[in-house]
Amino acid sequence: MGREKIIVSDKGRAFLEKGQLWMYRNNLQAVDKGVVDGDFVDIVSETGDYVASGFYSSQSHVVCRILTRDKMASIGEEMFKERLSFAYEFRKATDAANLDNCRLVYGESDGLPGLIIDRYNDILSVQITCAGMEKRKDILYRCVLEVLQEDGQDVRYIYERNDLKAREKEGLALYKGFYGARTDPTTVINENGLKILVDVENGQKTGYFLDQKHNRMLVRNIAKGKKVLDCFSHTGGFALNAAKGGARAVVAVDVSQTALDLGHENACLNSLESIVSFEQADVFEYLAGLKKNDFDVIVLDPPAFTKSRRTVGNAYNGYLQINRMAMELLKGGGYLATCSCSRYMENALFEQMLKEAALSAGVMLRQVSVTQQNADHPVLWVNDETSYLKFYIFQII
Repeated sequence: MGREKIIVSDKGRAFLEKGQLWMYRNNLQAVDKGVVDGDFVDIVSETGDYVASGFYSSQSHVVCRILTRDKMASIGEEMFKERLSFAYEFRKATDAANLDNCRLVYGESDGLPGLIIDRYNDILSVQITCAGMEKRKDILYRCVLEVLQEDGQDVRYIYERNDLKAREKEGLALYKGFYGARTDPTTVINENGLKILVDVENGQKTGYFLDQKHNRMLVRNIAKGKKVLDCFSHTGGFALNAAKGGARAVVAVDVSQTALDLGHENACLNSLESIVSFEQADVFEYLAGLKKNDFDVIVLDPPAFTKSRRTVGNAYNGYLQINRMAMELLKGGGYLATCSCSRYMENALFEQMLKEAALSAGVMLRQVSVTQQNADHPVLWVNDETSYLKFYIFQII
């Protein structure tokens, strides 16, 4: 007996045949009786032709997340272990120096939709955002531990950070806590020679922002002898890298005192507390109170100003304001590192904003580098959702 089926329109079929990995509800025609959330189903056309297979959701706008286009493929331990092994080998090849602090699984980019696994030393911090993965998490957790331990990696604990709002779109409960064995939820990772305290229980995302790892090194490389301002600093990732790179002084600004306190702990861990100072403030207000040429380098790493297409216009204005202010403050050969972590703020629109900001500030931008998220967050070109981070460094002239 074959798998249960869902039927999609011709438009939906054409969409999937282009390589897309999400099947949207507006292309759904019918669902076999008895199909429930999280079931592994076949997608067929209106004429009965097989298209793909994936996880079904009755509640999400994404009605099916594609796992395979092989009709004979079966879901289970063999598939999961093969894909987890493939994901792990990719990280070993692209960022071997940071295997103990990296994103091991990045959802669709690793053929495991709705699954995020970040490693912090011997703890795996996991987020699941689809019912299909939730129903099979016991197998997934066993497989990922086996893959790592078979390669001699000391990984023993799994912390579930399933407290993110995205789960509600699939009718999943919000919760967090250790799965099985417990340990201290804080750990100190070594990121490019810096000691960083990570709290998988209370930190942002899964505990820390791993996606800017190499971008922080780019700021480190231009910081020597300079006075640096790290805006939206959170726990001080860019600030600490600037100090490590020989900056003469660094100021880290964030609205969250809790984040800044952790940033100060990180500075002390690295004996950089005499170089980095931490100030609680609204970044927009802080920039407005500065004098020109106070800083040689300004880093703008704001939270996502938009999480939907409906609010892109407001986000554009927010990005425009802080970038124009930073450019005006940096006149005279200073450096601006600026980014957006919103996938809805697309590259072309972000670059348009930067050009408008430069024109308004009366400066020219000389490009130093243009990068994206770290390699352990691989971009899958058939799935636009996997590409979100844009990171630019310019000299202001």
